[in-house]
Amino acid sequence: MNRTVLFLALAGGLALTALVLGLPRGEDTPPTPHVVVTTPLPPATPPPVFQTGATGSILVKSRLAHPYLPVGASETYVTVDLTGMEVAGAKRSPVNLAVVIDRSGSMSGYKLQQAKQAARHLVTLLREEDRLAIVHYGSDVKSLPSLPATPANRERMAQFIDGIWDDGGTNISAGLSVGRTQLASAMGGRASVHRLILMSDGQPTEGVSDEEGLKNVVREIRAAGITVSSIGVGTDFNEDLMQAFAEYGAGAYGFLEDASQLSNLFQRDLQQATTAVARNVELSFELPPGTTLGEVLGYRAHQAGNTVRVAMPDFSAGQVERVVVRLNVTAPTAGQSVQVAGLKLTYTDLIARHNVEDQSRLTAMATNVQEEVVQRQDKEATVYAARARGAQNLQKAAEAMSQGKKDEARSYLKMNQSLLWEAGNVAGAAAVAEDQAEQAASMKAYDDADSEESQRAAVKSSKVKALKGFGRMGSTY
Repeated sequence: MNRTVLFLALAGGLALTALVLGLPRGEDTPPTPHVVVTTPLPPATPPPVFQTGATGSILVKSRLAHPYLPVGASETYVTVDLTGMEVAGAKRSPVNLAVVIDRSGSMSGYKLQQAKQAARHLVTLLREEDRLAIVHYGSDVKSLPSLPATPANRERMAQFIDGIWDDGGTNISAGLSVGRTQLASAMGGRASVHRLILMSDGQPTEGVSDEEGLKNVVREIRAAGITVSSIGVGTDFNEDLMQAFAEYGAGAYGFLEDASQLSNLFQRDLQQATTAVARNVELSFELPPGTTLGEVLGYRAHQAGNTVRVAMPDFSAGQVERVVVRLNVTAPTAGQSVQVAGLKLTYTDLIARHNVEDQSRLTAMATNVQEEVVQRQDKEATVYAARARGAQNLQKAAEAMSQGKKDEARSYLKMNQSLLWEAGNVAGAAAVAEDQAEQAASMKAYDDADSEESQRAAVKSSKVKALKGFGRMGSTY
């Protein structure tokens, strides 16, 4: 039987693999259930999980959605989980921290009051070996220089925070620059981690105000060895810009509709800083002959020749991030191993204090028996791929919603219902139940958004969910 006849005979079975093989599907409603008749296969061994990192501070686990690939050209997904290792008996690292607070006129009242309360709480969490600089900006910038967190200095910090007032425009670039200067002045001491936390509720109106210029400011801060985290408060700020700050700054991004949760996010970012295990983290894929890149979902990626590089955030102990990549693979001969991709993870290990390079290779088996492709899919990798594809739709839905196109936004969420239905057919309904509940919650939020502010809140919430769906779990608050 030639390959064309085989695929036509098994069209029903292929519907289950539409998620990863890229076959055309109806996108507005879940597909109609059907009966698939397949030939029983011998019991399958568990899908391979490729694991490295036992000697470094980041554990790497990678898997293929299809350990068995059909002869010829097809698509598959690679998922790579990176986990910051918990180090038994490790001491909390001293941190050199700068908090940069927007105190422009839009922060007046409740939001500024909560920001000041959060900053005061952060001061109480510091130890004497830590350092803190406090910066607040409107049109101009005021700062308390970086100081060790001794009892006397903590009192001075609290007094400085109490004196913050709302005034002026939103000069984010000046706030970032002063924060960088304060952190740089304290480098060379005991702290090996240097972190800037930016908080804003609005759009940049003064100083460097174009997005590319502001991204360059953050790139320069990162190049100086400083991590940048960003927290957006309310519904008026530019969430794409604030997300970019965290991405280019290798830190974390958080969205708070209610400023009362600021203390929790400040505390969480401090926890990540003081348990940091790796920085300068980069994941790269080496594509052998027969493999080409489809896309890296949800991350900035740079391809040069056959190498695809993905910049990752700094890692703290226990932090988990996932990367999902779609690849086009040509399997030449049935029964032979197929080299799908080589993986390399490089980073500076802050525990061992040296650079680490972990490498592994992902391989599959070529087959001309389509039942093997269908029945031996990796269930977890299939669900991860569905989440990442769903995150793309969620981003599109958010963009449509931001333009007032509610019906178009809802149509993207309906596409996700189909994706999750397909993944559930492979992995079981329970594996996607939580994802389906989140889609329903997003749909309800869009339906209930009857004001400009509620629409903006729905957009920002959707973009946070999308980041997590792509796999930015530890670096999204």
